[in-house]
Amino acid sequence: MSEIFYIIIGLVVGLAVGYFAGIPLIKKQNQAQANLLLEEAKSKAESVKQSKMLESKEKFLSLKSEHDKEVQKRNSEIQVSENRIKQKEQSLDDRLRVSKQKEDEVEKVKQQLGAQQSGLARKEQELESVRQQQIKMLEKVATLTAEEAKAQMIEAVKADAHSEAIAQSKIIVEEAKLTATKDAKRIILQTIQRTAAETAIENTVTVFNLENDEVKGRIIGREGRNIRALEGATGIEIIVDDTPEAIVLSGFDPVRREIARLSLHRLVADGRIHPARIEEVVEKTRKDIEQEIIEIGQRTVIDLGLTGLHPELIRIVGRMRYRSSYGQNLLKHSREVANLCATMATEFGLNAKLAKRAGLLHDIGKVPEDDAETPHALLGMKWAEKYGEHPEVINAIGAHHDEIEMTSMLSPIIQACDAISGSRPGARREDTENYIKRLKDLEALAMSFRGVDKAFAIQAGRELRVMVDSEKATDAEADNLSFEISQRIMKEMIYPGQIKITVIREKRAVNFAK
Repeated sequence: MSEIFYIIIGLVVGLAVGYFAGIPLIKKQNQAQANLLLEEAKSKAESVKQSKMLESKEKFLSLKSEHDKEVQKRNSEIQVSENRIKQKEQSLDDRLRVSKQKEDEVEKVKQQLGAQQSGLARKEQELESVRQQQIKMLEKVATLTAEEAKAQMIEAVKADAHSEAIAQSKIIVEEAKLTATKDAKRIILQTIQRTAAETAIENTVTVFNLENDEVKGRIIGREGRNIRALEGATGIEIIVDDTPEAIVLSGFDPVRREIARLSLHRLVADGRIHPARIEEVVEKTRKDIEQEIIEIGQRTVIDLGLTGLHPELIRIVGRMRYRSSYGQNLLKHSREVANLCATMATEFGLNAKLAKRAGLLHDIGKVPEDDAETPHALLGMKWAEKYGEHPEVINAIGAHHDEIEMTSMLSPIIQACDAISGSRPGARREDTENYIKRLKDLEALAMSFRGVDKAFAIQAGRELRVMVDSEKATDAEADNLSFEISQRIMKEMIYPGQIKITVIREKRAVNFAK
């Protein structure tokens, strides 16, 4: 162990002595290598520097060349712009010079015109003075002033023009009748003949029949409480009088009368009649009637073959079943008008479906639930527009009583078919008072014309016979009189169908042989 130890110690010492002895030599070698590397780096840096400087010079020269070209190009463009501006300035100078020349010429023309106008004014004054002198001379000769002569001439011309205008109007009307009457009669006759109509009269009262008079007491109730409950729930006046086995339900709303009638029928059949039961039955009946109204509207639309009608319009159509117009059931009248319109539209080559739709809806404004002040044609037009109907249908509804201007061919067809349905015999009833008043108004209107001696409304007001004094009216004036009376009737009166005006002028020459 000791020998190995000493050997190791000897090796370590030897290595240490060798290391410290070789350090100066290594330093010298490193210094030489460092100097060599430094020299090589300097030479390389110098070469890189030279190459970079050459590249920089070349790039500078290239950029300078491009800059010179750009400057030269811009200079040339500036030169061109300057030349263009100089040309424009020259052109403007020429125009200004020409404009100044024209202004001078216009000024000369103005001066000439001014002189001519002053000359014309002098001549007008001279002519006016001459005209005044001639007028004075004419007034002396005619013993009339110019105003009096002018008034007489205007009156004479006006009377002649009025007579000629009436004669010309009659000629135009007669020519139109000759060309249009034949086809119009054919179409209307075919339309009427192909449509079946009913006669229906509605009143403002409904009679409820009873099995015996004992039921009246139960309907009245103790101290009248049952009948008061019925009237309050239905809004209908219930009249219990001495009429045997009958009670009268009076009211202007047919829907309410129907609700009251059905409620009474159910109460009498059930036997339990007291205020609480009355309110329950009336409410149930009202719901049943509303449902029935919708079903009636749906059946009507299906029967007429119409589609796409708004549910609210269908409900309004159903309500027409319980309305009447001059005694004519409104739903039957509307269905009749719809069929007439479809037939007439087909004859004219128009859309029959659209005409039928307009005919059914033309009187929907007669069943308002809240707005009773707006004319029914305008109210119906508003509803049709609200629920998305066709513009031609909307116009036909609003114009069928001439409240608005007609804009489509459907509108006069609806108006004509409405008149056909309303004026046919048996369609509507008219009370005696209104009938007599209409006849008197017709006769009074005819008597208001000059020269009329007597007037008679005959054939239930469908013809007006007018007798004129032969000494107060000529044949031409009698001819014009019938036309003027017809125009006045159309403008001022409301009547069904048409009225024929016959003017009679008779001259009798009487003498005696003795």
